[in-house]
Amino acid sequence: MSDDANVAKELVETLKDGERGFASAAEKLRDSDRAEWATTLQRLAEQRAGFRNEIVAMGHEYGDDVDESGSAAAALHRGWISLKDALTGDDASSVLGAAVTGEDHAVSEYEKAEKADLSAGFRAVVARQHAAIVAARDEVKALQIAD
Repeated sequence: MSDDANVAKELVETLKDGERGFASAAEKLRDSDRAEWATTLQRLAEQRAGFRNEIVAMGHEYGDDVDESGSAAAALHRGWISLKDALTGDDASSVLGAAVTGEDHAVSEYEKAEKADLSAGFRAVVARQHAAIVAARDEVKALQIAD
């Protein structure tokens, strides 16, 4: 499997985690005293879905199936796992804290991806998405600080 395909599979899993995590966080906060945060988190969930679809479509162009699920062991180590615990409580700050943790993980996955030997076209997509993921993490951190 090419470096592009290996990296794409990892990023697709990270993006799936982020999409699910943000959507769950948005749902949790929708009826809270921080309902305005739900809109931001839902927008970020949709952003992750778009990024995932872009990488999957690119993989299909090259004949790679990058939309396979990763191993169960790998899934246990994803950054969004901590969100599960935060979502069981009613503390909006805990939900945002878990989202920041998930975003820190996503940023590190993109940084790792940028070190791989990627094709020029895929490298450009990874760099653009990485910048947007960093901006999203900073946006979520700003909400957390403002709380």
